[in-house]
Amino acid sequence: MVAAALYTGPATILTAVVSSLAMLGIALLHDTLGQYQSLLDTATVVTVAGLAVFINRVVRHGHRALASVRNVAEAAQRAVLPVPAGRIGGLRVAARYEAAQADAGIGGDLYAVQSTPHGVRLIVGDVRGKGIGAVGAVAIVLGAFREAAEEEPELTGIAERLEVALVREAKRREGLERAEGFTTAVLAEIPHEGPLGTDPGGSGAPGRGSSGLSARRLRLLNRGHPAPLMLTGDGAVCAVEPEVPAVPLGLAWLRTEPDRVEEIVFPRGCTLLLFTDGVTEARNRTGEFYDPQVRLAGRSFSDPEELLDTLVGDVALHTGGRAHDDMALLAVTDIPERRS
Repeated sequence: MVAAALYTGPATILTAVVSSLAMLGIALLHDTLGQYQSLLDTATVVTVAGLAVFINRVVRHGHRALASVRNVAEAAQRAVLPVPAGRIGGLRVAARYEAAQADAGIGGDLYAVQSTPHGVRLIVGDVRGKGIGAVGAVAIVLGAFREAAEEEPELTGIAERLEVALVREAKRREGLERAEGFTTAVLAEIPHEGPLGTDPGGSGAPGRGSSGLSARRLRLLNRGHPAPLMLTGDGAVCAVEPEVPAVPLGLAWLRTEPDRVEEIVFPRGCTLLLFTDGVTEARNRTGEFYDPQVRLAGRSFSDPEELLDTLVGDVALHTGGRAHDDMALLAVTDIPERRS
Protein backbone atom coordinates (compact mmCIF):
# COMPACT_ATOMS: atom_id res chain seq x y z
CA MET A 1 0.00 0.00 0.00
CA VAL A 2 2.96 2.29 0.62
CA ALA A 3 4.05 1.64 -2.97
CA ALA A 4 0.67 2.88 -4.21
CA ALA A 5 1.33 6.37 -2.89
CA LEU A 6 5.07 6.62 -3.49
CA TYR A 7 5.99 4.50 -6.53
CA THR A 8 5.34 4.78 -10.25
CA GLY A 9 2.73 2.53 -11.87
CA PRO A 10 5.20 -0.13 -13.13
CA ALA A 11 7.05 -0.16 -9.80
CA THR A 12 3.78 -0.67 -7.92
CA ILE A 13 2.80 -3.58 -10.20
CA LEU A 14 6.25 -5.14 -9.76
CA THR A 15 5.96 -4.80 -5.97
CA ALA A 16 2.52 -6.43 -6.07
CA VAL A 17 3.75 -9.37 -8.18
CA VAL A 18 6.85 -9.92 -6.04
CA SER A 19 4.77 -9.85 -2.83
CA SER A 20 2.30 -12.40 -4.20
CA LEU A 21 5.07 -14.70 -5.47
CA ALA A 22 6.86 -14.40 -2.12
CA MET A 23 3.75 -15.65 -0.29
CA LEU A 24 3.43 -18.56 -2.71
CA GLY A 25 7.12 -19.39 -2.24
CA ILE A 26 6.77 -19.39 1.55
CA ALA A 27 3.75 -21.69 1.33
CA LEU A 28 5.60 -24.11 -0.97
CA LEU A 29 8.70 -24.03 1.23
CA HIS A 30 6.71 -25.00 4.32
CA ASP A 31 4.42 -27.35 2.39
CA THR A 32 1.33 -25.45 3.56
CA LEU A 33 -0.03 -24.41 0.18
CA GLY A 34 -3.27 -26.35 0.56
CA GLN A 35 -3.99 -25.36 4.14
CA TYR A 36 -6.76 -22.90 4.96
CA GLN A 37 -4.55 -20.33 6.73
CA SER A 38 -2.01 -20.36 3.93
CA LEU A 39 -4.69 -19.87 1.31
CA LEU A 40 -6.18 -17.03 3.36
CA ASP A 41 -2.79 -15.32 3.74
CA THR A 42 -2.02 -15.67 0.05
CA ALA A 43 -5.45 -14.37 -0.95
CA THR A 44 -5.01 -11.40 1.38
CA VAL A 45 -1.64 -10.48 -0.13
CA VAL A 46 -2.97 -10.81 -3.68
CA THR A 47 -6.03 -8.69 -2.81
CA VAL A 48 -3.93 -5.98 -1.18
CA ALA A 49 -1.53 -6.05 -4.13
CA GLY A 50 -4.39 -5.57 -6.57
CA LEU A 51 -5.83 -2.79 -4.44
CA ALA A 52 -2.42 -1.08 -4.35
CA VAL A 53 -2.24 -1.11 -8.15
CA PHE A 54 -5.75 0.40 -8.35
CA ILE A 55 -4.95 3.10 -5.77
CA ASN A 56 -1.74 3.93 -7.62
CA ARG A 57 -3.71 4.53 -10.81
CA VAL A 58 -6.16 6.79 -8.95
CA VAL A 59 -3.33 8.75 -7.30
CA ARG A 60 -1.44 9.23 -10.56
CA HIS A 61 -4.60 10.31 -12.36
CA GLY A 62 -5.34 12.78 -9.56
CA HIS A 63 -1.84 14.22 -9.77
CA ARG A 64 -2.16 14.65 -13.53
CA ALA A 65 -5.56 16.30 -13.15
CA LEU A 66 -4.22 18.63 -10.44
CA ALA A 67 -1.23 19.54 -12.57
CA SER A 68 -3.50 20.18 -15.55
CA VAL A 69 -5.82 22.46 -13.58
CA ARG A 70 -2.86 24.31 -12.09
CA ASN A 71 -1.24 24.74 -15.49
CA VAL A 72 -4.44 26.25 -16.87
CA ALA A 73 -4.78 28.58 -13.87
CA GLU A 74 -1.13 29.61 -14.05
CA ALA A 75 -1.36 30.31 -17.79
CA ALA A 76 -4.45 32.44 -17.19
CA GLN A 77 -2.68 34.28 -14.37
CA ARG A 78 0.30 35.12 -16.54
CA ALA A 79 -2.01 36.22 -19.37
CA VAL A 80 -3.56 38.92 -17.18
CA LEU A 81 -0.18 39.90 -15.70
CA PRO A 82 1.96 40.87 -18.70
CA VAL A 83 5.55 41.85 -18.01
CA PRO A 84 5.77 45.67 -18.18
CA ALA A 85 8.29 47.56 -20.27
CA GLY A 86 11.69 48.08 -18.67
CA ARG A 87 11.29 51.86 -18.68
CA ILE A 88 8.01 53.69 -18.14
CA GLY A 89 7.66 57.44 -17.69
CA GLY A 90 11.38 57.88 -17.17
CA LEU A 91 11.48 55.19 -14.46
CA ARG A 92 13.21 51.80 -14.52
CA VAL A 93 10.64 49.08 -13.86
CA ALA A 94 10.82 45.35 -13.12
CA ALA A 95 8.01 42.95 -12.22
CA ARG A 96 7.88 39.29 -11.35
CA TYR A 97 5.24 36.69 -10.67
CA GLU A 98 6.58 33.61 -8.87
CA ALA A 99 4.25 30.63 -8.52
CA ALA A 100 4.33 28.49 -5.39
CA GLN A 101 5.15 24.79 -5.35
CA ALA A 102 3.14 22.49 -7.61
CA ASP A 103 0.65 21.23 -5.00
CA ALA A 104 -0.42 24.74 -3.92
CA GLY A 105 -3.32 26.55 -5.56
CA ILE A 106 -2.74 29.54 -7.82
CA GLY A 107 -3.31 32.69 -5.81
CA GLY A 108 -4.82 36.06 -6.61
CA ASP A 109 -1.57 38.04 -6.62
CA LEU A 110 -1.49 40.96 -9.05
CA TYR A 111 0.54 43.93 -10.24
CA ALA A 112 0.24 46.64 -12.88
CA VAL A 113 2.09 49.80 -13.85
CA GLN A 114 1.23 52.37 -16.49
CA SER A 115 2.05 55.89 -17.52
CA THR A 116 -0.97 58.20 -17.28
CA PRO A 117 -1.62 61.94 -17.63
CA HIS A 118 -1.31 62.12 -13.84
CA GLY A 119 2.04 60.33 -13.60
CA VAL A 120 3.22 56.74 -13.44
CA ARG A 121 0.66 54.76 -11.46
CA LEU A 122 1.14 51.33 -9.94
CA ILE A 123 -0.77 48.70 -8.04
CA VAL A 124 0.28 45.54 -6.24
CA GLY A 125 -2.45 43.50 -4.62
CA ASP A 126 -3.68 40.13 -3.46
CA VAL A 127 -7.21 38.87 -4.08
CA ARG A 128 -8.48 36.50 -1.43
CA GLY A 129 -8.90 32.97 -2.72
CA LYS A 130 -7.20 30.44 -4.98
CA GLY A 131 -7.64 28.94 -8.43
CA ILE A 132 -9.53 30.08 -11.51
CA GLY A 133 -11.96 32.16 -9.41
CA ALA A 134 -9.08 34.21 -8.00
CA VAL A 135 -7.63 34.71 -11.47
CA GLY A 136 -11.01 36.02 -12.64
CA ALA A 137 -11.10 38.48 -9.75
CA VAL A 138 -7.56 39.60 -10.62
CA ALA A 139 -8.72 40.39 -14.15
CA ILE A 140 -11.59 42.49 -12.75
CA VAL A 141 -9.30 44.46 -10.42
CA LEU A 142 -6.71 45.11 -13.12
CA GLY A 143 -9.34 46.15 -15.65
CA ALA A 144 -10.85 48.61 -13.19
CA PHE A 145 -7.40 49.92 -12.25
CA ARG A 146 -6.25 50.55 -15.81
CA GLU A 147 -9.38 52.49 -16.65
CA ALA A 148 -9.47 54.48 -13.41
CA ALA A 149 -5.73 55.24 -13.51
CA GLU A 150 -6.24 57.15 -16.74
CA GLU A 151 -9.33 59.04 -15.63
CA GLU A 152 -9.13 59.71 -11.89
CA PRO A 153 -7.05 62.73 -10.78
CA GLU A 154 -6.41 61.28 -7.29
CA LEU A 155 -5.47 57.87 -5.89
CA THR A 156 -8.53 58.00 -3.65
CA GLY A 157 -10.69 58.06 -6.77
CA ILE A 158 -8.95 54.95 -8.10
CA ALA A 159 -9.52 53.16 -4.80
CA GLU A 160 -13.22 54.01 -4.93
CA ARG A 161 -13.51 52.68 -8.48
CA LEU A 162 -11.83 49.43 -7.42
CA GLU A 163 -14.20 49.21 -4.46
CA VAL A 164 -17.21 49.55 -6.74
CA ALA A 165 -15.87 46.88 -9.11
CA LEU A 166 -15.26 44.42 -6.27
CA VAL A 167 -18.66 45.02 -4.68
CA ARG A 168 -20.32 44.47 -8.04
CA GLU A 169 -18.38 41.22 -8.47
CA ALA A 170 -19.27 40.10 -4.93
CA LYS A 171 -22.97 40.36 -5.73
CA ARG A 172 -22.53 37.65 -8.35
CA ARG A 173 -21.02 35.23 -5.86
CA GLU A 174 -22.71 32.93 -3.42
CA GLY A 175 -22.32 31.94 0.22
CA LEU A 176 -19.03 32.21 2.09
CA GLU A 177 -17.05 33.31 -0.97
CA ARG A 178 -19.32 36.34 -1.30
CA ALA A 179 -19.17 37.20 2.40
CA GLU A 180 -15.38 36.93 2.71
CA GLY A 181 -14.23 38.36 -0.62
CA PHE A 182 -11.68 41.17 -0.37
CA THR A 183 -8.44 42.42 -1.91
CA THR A 184 -5.43 43.92 -0.16
CA ALA A 185 -3.62 46.48 -2.31
CA VAL A 186 -1.14 49.32 -2.45
CA LEU A 187 -1.70 52.09 -4.99
CA ALA A 188 1.23 54.32 -5.89
CA GLU A 189 1.71 57.41 -8.01
CA ILE A 190 4.93 59.06 -9.15
CA PRO A 191 4.24 62.36 -10.95
CA HIS A 192 6.11 62.95 -14.21
CA GLU A 193 7.65 66.16 -12.87
CA GLY A 194 8.76 66.30 -9.22
CA PRO A 195 9.72 69.38 -7.23
CA LEU A 196 13.33 70.29 -6.75
CA GLY A 197 14.71 71.14 -3.34
CA THR A 198 17.16 70.24 -0.64
CA ASP A 199 16.71 67.84 2.23
CA PRO A 200 16.56 69.81 5.50
CA GLY A 201 18.62 67.09 7.17
CA GLY A 202 21.16 67.01 4.39
CA SER A 203 20.88 63.24 4.01
CA GLY A 204 18.73 62.99 0.90
CA ALA A 205 17.02 60.02 2.54
CA PRO A 206 13.36 59.37 1.77
CA GLY A 207 10.82 60.36 4.38
CA ARG A 208 7.63 62.23 5.08
CA GLY A 209 7.87 65.99 4.88
CA SER A 210 11.39 66.03 3.42
CA SER A 211 12.65 66.66 -0.07
CA GLY A 212 15.80 65.64 -1.88
CA LEU A 213 17.91 67.08 -4.66
CA SER A 214 16.19 66.53 -8.01
CA ALA A 215 13.67 64.26 -6.31
CA ARG A 216 10.23 63.30 -7.48
CA ARG A 217 7.30 62.93 -5.11
CA LEU A 218 5.82 59.54 -4.31
CA ARG A 219 2.20 59.11 -3.24
CA LEU A 220 0.92 55.89 -1.67
CA LEU A 221 -2.48 54.60 -0.64
CA ASN A 222 -2.43 51.35 1.33
CA ARG A 223 -5.55 49.22 1.78
CA GLY A 224 -4.52 46.48 4.20
CA HIS A 225 -1.45 45.36 2.26
CA PRO A 226 2.15 44.68 3.40
CA ALA A 227 4.04 47.98 3.55
CA PRO A 228 6.28 48.75 0.55
CA LEU A 229 10.01 49.17 1.08
CA MET A 230 12.20 52.07 0.01
CA LEU A 231 15.80 51.12 -0.77
CA THR A 232 18.51 53.76 -1.05
CA GLY A 233 21.74 53.51 -2.97
CA ASP A 234 23.79 53.16 0.23
CA GLY A 235 21.96 50.01 1.36
CA ALA A 236 19.41 51.53 3.73
CA VAL A 237 15.95 49.94 3.69
CA CYS A 238 12.87 51.46 5.29
CA ALA A 239 9.24 50.37 5.33
CA VAL A 240 6.70 52.95 4.21
CA GLU A 241 3.99 52.21 6.74
CA PRO A 242 0.64 54.02 6.50
CA GLU A 243 0.03 56.50 9.30
CA VAL A 244 -3.53 55.18 9.64
CA PRO A 245 -4.19 51.47 8.89
CA ALA A 246 -7.02 50.87 6.42
CA VAL A 247 -9.23 47.89 5.61
CA PRO A 248 -8.77 45.96 2.35
CA LEU A 249 -10.73 46.77 -0.77
CA GLY A 250 -14.16 45.19 -0.77
CA LEU A 251 -14.69 45.86 2.93
CA ALA A 252 -15.60 49.54 2.74
CA TRP A 253 -18.49 49.01 5.14
CA LEU A 254 -15.89 48.45 7.88
CA ARG A 255 -14.11 51.76 7.31
CA THR A 256 -14.16 54.36 10.06
CA GLU A 257 -12.11 56.99 8.19
CA PRO A 258 -11.76 58.04 4.55
CA ASP A 259 -8.75 56.89 2.53
CA ARG A 260 -5.55 58.78 3.25
CA VAL A 261 -2.75 59.27 0.74
CA GLU A 262 0.80 59.30 2.11
CA GLU A 263 3.31 61.53 0.31
CA ILE A 264 7.10 61.23 0.57
CA VAL A 265 10.07 62.17 -1.57
CA PHE A 266 11.46 59.71 -4.09
CA PRO A 267 15.14 60.65 -4.54
CA ARG A 268 17.12 59.73 -7.64
CA GLY A 269 18.67 56.30 -7.32
CA CYS A 270 16.16 55.06 -4.74
CA THR A 271 13.97 52.03 -5.43
CA LEU A 272 10.38 51.42 -4.40
CA LEU A 273 9.71 47.72 -3.80
CA LEU A 274 6.15 46.43 -3.60
CA PHE A 275 5.27 42.79 -2.95
CA THR A 276 2.51 40.46 -1.79
CA ASP A 277 2.43 38.45 1.42
CA GLY A 278 3.94 35.43 -0.32
CA VAL A 279 7.24 37.16 0.53
CA THR A 280 6.62 38.07 4.17
CA GLU A 281 4.84 34.80 4.99
CA ALA A 282 7.52 32.56 3.51
CA ARG A 283 8.90 30.33 6.29
CA ASN A 284 12.02 28.31 6.80
CA ARG A 285 12.17 24.84 8.36
CA THR A 286 11.94 26.26 11.89
CA GLY A 287 8.86 28.35 11.07
CA GLU A 288 10.66 31.71 10.94
CA PHE A 289 9.08 34.24 8.58
CA TYR A 290 11.11 35.93 5.86
CA ASP A 291 11.82 39.61 6.58
CA PRO A 292 12.77 41.46 3.37
CA GLN A 293 13.65 44.65 5.24
CA VAL A 294 16.32 42.82 7.23
CA ARG A 295 17.51 40.51 4.45
CA LEU A 296 17.96 43.29 1.87
CA ALA A 297 19.61 45.80 4.20
CA GLY A 298 23.20 46.67 3.41
CA ARG A 299 22.98 45.54 -0.20
CA SER A 300 23.11 47.65 -3.33
CA PHE A 301 21.53 46.88 -6.69
CA SER A 302 22.33 48.27 -10.11
CA ASP A 303 18.73 48.14 -11.31
CA PRO A 304 15.27 46.81 -10.33
CA GLU A 305 15.84 43.52 -12.18
CA GLU A 306 18.87 42.72 -10.05
CA LEU A 307 16.87 43.53 -6.92
CA LEU A 308 14.06 41.14 -7.86
CA ASP A 309 16.50 38.41 -8.90
CA THR A 310 18.18 38.71 -5.51
CA LEU A 311 14.89 38.75 -3.61
CA VAL A 312 13.46 35.70 -5.39
CA GLY A 313 16.67 33.76 -4.84
CA ASP A 314 16.88 34.77 -1.18
CA VAL A 315 13.28 33.72 -0.49
CA ALA A 316 14.00 30.35 -2.13
CA LEU A 317 17.11 29.99 0.03
CA HIS A 318 15.08 30.82 3.15
CA THR A 319 12.32 28.31 2.39
CA GLY A 320 14.51 25.61 0.93
CA GLY A 321 12.62 25.97 -2.34
CA ARG A 322 9.27 25.05 -0.75
CA ALA A 323 7.23 28.23 -1.07
CA HIS A 324 3.55 27.73 -0.15
CA ASP A 325 2.19 30.97 -1.61
CA ASP A 326 2.64 32.86 -4.84
CA MET A 327 4.56 36.13 -4.96
CA ALA A 328 3.93 39.24 -7.03
CA LEU A 329 6.83 41.71 -7.06
CA LEU A 330 7.16 45.18 -8.53
CA ALA A 331 10.23 47.42 -8.28
CA VAL A 332 10.61 50.96 -9.60
CA THR A 333 13.81 53.01 -9.62
CA ASP A 334 14.31 56.62 -10.62
CA ILE A 335 17.49 56.19 -12.67
CA PRO A 336 18.18 58.87 -15.30
CA GLU A 337 18.32 57.47 -18.81
CA ARG A 338 21.84 57.36 -20.19
CA ARG A 339 22.44 59.58 -23.18
CA SER A 340 24.94 58.51 -25.81
